[in-house]
Amino acid sequence: MNLFDNAPNVPLRSSKGPLTGGAPLAERMRPRSLDELMGQEHLVGPGKPLRVQIERDDASSMIFWGPPGVGKTTLAKIVAETTEATFIEFSAVTSGIKEIKQVMVDAARAAEMHSRTILFIDEIHRFNKAQQDAFLPYVERGTIRLIGATTENPSFEIISALLSRCRVYVLEPLKEEQIVTLLKRALADKERGLGALELTADDDALELIASYSSGDCRSAYNALEVAAQLVQNDKKISKAVAAEAVQKRVLMYDKSGEEHFNLISALHKSVRNSDPDAALYWLGRMLAGGEEPLYLARRIVRMAVEDIGLAAPEALNLCLSARDTYDFLGSPEGELALAEAAVYLALAPKSNAVYTAWGAVQAEIENTRQEPVPLHLRNAPTKLMKDLGYSEGYRYAHDEENKVADMDCLPESLKGRRYYQPTQEGREKQLAARLEEIRRIKAGKRGRA
Repeated sequence: MNLFDNAPNVPLRSSKGPLTGGAPLAERMRPRSLDELMGQEHLVGPGKPLRVQIERDDASSMIFWGPPGVGKTTLAKIVAETTEATFIEFSAVTSGIKEIKQVMVDAARAAEMHSRTILFIDEIHRFNKAQQDAFLPYVERGTIRLIGATTENPSFEIISALLSRCRVYVLEPLKEEQIVTLLKRALADKERGLGALELTADDDALELIASYSSGDCRSAYNALEVAAQLVQNDKKISKAVAAEAVQKRVLMYDKSGEEHFNLISALHKSVRNSDPDAALYWLGRMLAGGEEPLYLARRIVRMAVEDIGLAAPEALNLCLSARDTYDFLGSPEGELALAEAAVYLALAPKSNAVYTAWGAVQAEIENTRQEPVPLHLRNAPTKLMKDLGYSEGYRYAHDEENKVADMDCLPESLKGRRYYQPTQEGREKQLAARLEEIRRIKAGKRGRA
C-alpha cells in the first residue's frame, strides 16, 4: 500500500517501456534521461549546474522558468527517476491547494519511512501569494522536494520566502536545428515515434515546422503528427503539407506576462535609438500576438512626449491622430496609422529635456520645504490683501520692452534654479536660442536698474 495511492498522478510511462494508448507524439517522445534531452546545454551539459545537482542527488527545491515546450516537465521527471523519488504532479490550473496540502501531509509520513517525494507544480505562478505560503514549512524541513515550473518571471510571481529556498534555472527556447533533429528522431523511432508509418520528410518541410514552432518542441511535434495524418497515402511530408499542418506560427506572447513587457521595452528602445525597422518589427510582433492596439497607441503617445519632446513637437499631434485613426478605422486598416507613427518617432530628432526637467521638479518638490508663493505673484482682489503687499512689485510682461520683465517667479530659496535644459536637436535648437535671448534681456534690464 503506497501512501500516495490516492494522489492524482497517473504514470504516463515506465522506464522499461514506451507509452501505451493514444498519447500524443510529444508525450511519447518525451526524453527519459539527460542523455536524450535536447537543448539546455547551459544547465545539463557536463559540469553544468543542474546536471551536477542531479548527479550529486542534491535535494534542494527548484524552479524551472522558461517558455512553453522547452522541457520543464521533462526535466522534473528525469530528476525524479534519477533520484528514485516518488513523483507527484499537479497543475496549478486544475488543482487546488487543499489537495496539495494533503499530499504534503502524506509526504511527511513517507519521509519518516525514508521515502522521498518530489512534488511537481506546473504553472506554479497561478497560485497566489497566500497559497504559496503553504509550501514553505514542508520545503524548509525537506519533507518534500518542490519543483515548480513557470512561464512567468519568478521575481514577480513567486513569493520571496519560497524563492529564497529554491534554485532558479532558466530554460531557453530550442534552436531550430535542434527541433529539426528531434523531428527526424520522431520519424525514425518505431517504438515511440512515427517510425512504423515509414514516412519521409523533405528537409525544408521539417525546417518550416521548426521555424513556425518558435522554439516550442511540443508545438513542433503536434505539427508533425498532423502532417503525418495528412500524408498517409504517399508517405512523404512536403513543404506544402508542412505549411498546411502548422497553419499559423506559434507566437511567444502573453499580454499580461513578462513577454509583454519585454516586447514593449524593445519597441520603445528601438524608437529611442532611431531604428525604424526594429520599431516596425516589434510593433508587428505585439499586434500579431494579440496585443490591444489602443494600448500600443497610448505607449506611442508616451514615446512622443518622453523621447521626442520639443525637438519635434508636432510628433505628439501625429501620434494622437494615429490613435484617433485606429479608433475610427479599427483593425487591420488602423494598424497602418500606428506603424506610421512609430516610424516617424524613430526618425524624428530626440530630446528628453522636458522629461528630465519634469523629473527634477518632482524631486525638488519632494525633497524641499513648500515655499509660499512670492507676494508679487499673488492677486490682490481685496483691500486687505493689497495692504498685506499682495501683487506689490508685479510687472506686466506685455507692458515691458521685448515683453520680458526682470522679475523672479520662483520662491526665494530656489531663485536662479534651472530645470529645463534644451538640447540642440530639431526644433528645440530654436527654443534653446530663444531661452538664451530671454536670459540676455533680463540680464540687460538688471544691469540698467
